[in-house]
Amino acid sequence: MSPVLRPLRKRETMPDFVREALEARGLRAQYDARPPYQRNDYLLWINGARQEATKRKRLAQMLEELEAGGVYMKMRWNGRPGAG
Repeated sequence: MSPVLRPLRKRETMPDFVREALEARGLRAQYDARPPYQRNDYLLWINGARQEATKRKRLAQMLEELEAGGVYMKMRWNGRPGAG
């Protein structure tokens, strides 16, 4: 019996404003240490907003969570960096 394969999620590209914000806040290493699914989820979530103000609000939440550590999408996260 062959394994059931789930469709892969779309891989999102990082917009310049996200890259610039990560670098300005010195959070690129924290972002890169997160598992690939989290990095992709953050980008899908930010890019999925219709209004620019919502994109900026979501970006701010991501940056705050990266600074705090141990938080992912307002949920406690105890995963090891780079896992996934």
